[in-house]
Amino acid sequence: MSALLDEQRGLLEQLSHPRRVQRAGRTFWCGQWYGQEVVLVLTKIGKVAAATTTTTLIEAFGVDRIVFTGVAGGVGAGVNVGDLVVADAFIQHDMDSSPLFARYEIPLYGCSTLACDVALSTILLEATHAALTGTTAHFFNEKNLVSPHIHQGLIASGDQFVASAEVASQLLDGLQAAGFSPLAVEMEGAAIAQVCRDYKVPFAAVRTISDRADAHAHVDFSAFVQQVASPCALSIMSRFLQML
Repeated sequence: MSALLDEQRGLLEQLSHPRRVQRAGRTFWCGQWYGQEVVLVLTKIGKVAAATTTTTLIEAFGVDRIVFTGVAGGVGAGVNVGDLVVADAFIQHDMDSSPLFARYEIPLYGCSTLACDVALSTILLEATHAALTGTTAHFFNEKNLVSPHIHQGLIASGDQFVASAEVASQLLDGLQAAGFSPLAVEMEGAAIAQVCRDYKVPFAAVRTISDRADAHAHVDFSAFVQQVASPCALSIMSRFLQML
């Protein structure tokens, strides 16, 4: 799964005997990749769209594992543009049902964070390490950036494109005050994690950091996705599928 077409560009060409299925207003591509039965789909943007797509994947296609690749804004200390974050859990930074429930707690779930599947995330982390060498070299040489690093930890999701240092700081301050320290912020992961928890389907996710969730978040976004995030996702998923 990915939210944007550019985040998944190149993956479709890897499928053997691809078959297109239209359902729930989305295009699902079914096929084989390294001997694995695979379904590729774009979630569209935001938590509701991601939840709809995830539910359809499970109900209509019977998938038994879900992996998300895409971009995110870095908010954690030391998380820089070009770095990769493999999620170990997700939280909704815009969840607030207080005073009925504690801020960030998911009503009637008894928790604020949703853990990713440990076994699947371990394989994804290993695949990310294997894929990193050379994948982003061209972009980083052009931009004079330091070599990317791989992080693992909490990612925050919400229906907001965070493009202001002030908003990012407020978001981070609130989460940290409640005991949560996210590394990145995006718009889909927590919804996917919640649906996967409901259905008991293993879920893992990796995000390439495209910006620092500030006023420069939109600068060269498309170029970054095409030149870095998309090749990164292709390289990671190629190795991931061979490791299963």
